[in-house]
This record gives sequence, structure tokens and C-alpha cells, in this order.
Amino acid sequence: MIKTSIRFFDDVPVRAVWDDETSKWRFCAMDIAEALTKSKNPRVYWAQLKRRNPQLITICKQLKISASDGKKYMTDVVDNDGVNTVIALVPSKKSIVFEKWLKGMGTSIDDKSKQKAYELFESGLINEIEVGTTKGLQQIHAYIFGGLYDFAGQIRTMNIAKGGFAFAPSMYLRESLAFIDKMPEDTIENIVKKYVEMNVAHPFMEGNGRSTRIWLDSILKKNLKKCTDWSQIDKHEYLAAMQESPVNSAHIYELISGALTDDINNREVFMKGIDYSYYYEQID
Repeated sequence: MIKTSIRFFDDVPVRAVWDDETSKWRFCAMDIAEALTKSKNPRVYWAQLKRRNPQLITICKQLKISASDGKKYMTDVVDNDGVNTVIALVPSKKSIVFEKWLKGMGTSIDDKSKQKAYELFESGLINEIEVGTTKGLQQIHAYIFGGLYDFAGQIRTMNIAKGGFAFAPSMYLRESLAFIDKMPEDTIENIVKKYVEMNVAHPFMEGNGRSTRIWLDSILKKNLKKCTDWSQIDKHEYLAAMQESPVNSAHIYELISGALTDDINNREVFMKGIDYSYYYEQID
């Protein structure tokens, strides 16, 4: 099974693939060049860069990586040393920032919890979590944020707000969650309504979106044999739809229902979903 990962630098996806032969992550060279230059035609830019700098050919390895059309293609990839070479050869004011960004991978709370989210699938524990309940959501949150937040898996006792919107008051939160637990899950419409209500409840001090999107997909899998291909949903459109959803959930329903897939046991679909879920949380 091919292991892949996607990280985002200035909204540009930088794909990576695990190289079993050398036991290391290798990064898509073309994506690095695009992230540094914002080229409108990164494929052509990368081809021209290789022609001008033959040493790039010697440091690149070709491995299969999924493209935006969902198909896998043999692609130029480089290890960490190769990344440094590409950065040195691409004229960009972002080189230092990009290098620091790449070196910082795996050290932040987000990166550590993201690895735990991957492990939730890899370990099979995702199949043991209670589906569609507050308890199940607490189990997800406790797993991916355990050891990172002292409140992992715990229902908040303080009021919180974001972007001027106040989430469910802590005084009535338990009551709200009990109501959400009983909401039906028989149709995509009802499942999205339940998801919206859980977002309004926002039961944790931090990490609600990341854990609730996993929770949503577990409900979809159990009841409809579907899950969300989050890579099909634009970040800014998703955030706008979620902001509207307490008043009108039509937009988020349209986005989620239009991105459903029945490929529910595909490891890559899950991992890519985690990558995009965490991308939604990045502040522009």
C-alpha cells in the first residue's frame, strides 16, 4: 500500500510519498517549485528547470503519486537533501520561509495530532469507536489530541466564540449534546443536519473541526456506506458554508453530498481526507 501525504504551503499542495526502498519520505519536486514560484504551469516550469540544471535529474527518483484527477503517475520526487538542492536552484523570495516550514513539519501540535489521526485508521481503532454519539466524538478527540491538550476528550465548561459567532453556551451544552445524539442518521440530509448541530455545539475548547469531520465520516460509512472525499471541497468555500450553516445549511449540504464516495475502505482516501481537514484549519 502506497503511503502518501499532502501538506500546504501558501495554499499550494506539496505531495509526499513514502519510499519503502530507502525508508524515507520523498517530496514532489514539481510541487516544491510551484510553492516557491506560484507558477501557472508548474509542469512546464519544472521541465525547463531540469533542462537548465542537469544535476536535478541525478537527485530525482520517480515514484507514483496521485494527481488531481485521482490517477497515479510516475513523478519526480526528492529526499530532504534533494529538497535543499531544488530550493537553491529556484529563484524565489520565499526560499527561507519554505525551508523553515519544511523543517518544522512534525513538531507542532497540529502535525503531532495529524499523525495520531493517521494512526487512528492504521491501527483499526477507528472501527471500534462509537458512531454518531457525543461519546464517540470524545473518543476521537481524546485519541488525536491525547498528550497534546490536557482537555483532550473532555466536554468544555467555558463559553467560546470564533469570528464573532458564539457557540452553544456551556450551561446548556450537555443538554444540546443529548439532543444531537438522538438526531436521525438515515439520510444524507439528516446526517448533515446532525453535523451542523455538532459544529454549533463545539463541545471542546480546541480541535472541534478536525475531530468532528472524522466523526461525520464514521456516520456516513455506517449508515450510507459512503464517506467524504474532502479533497473535492475547496477550503474557502467550505469555511464560508460552515459559517452560513447555523442559519442555512443548504451550502454545506451541497458541498458534502457532491463529494461523497463509496470507496470507504481506501486508505488513501482517508489519509487525503485528514490532510485536507487539517488544511482547512490553517490560518491564511
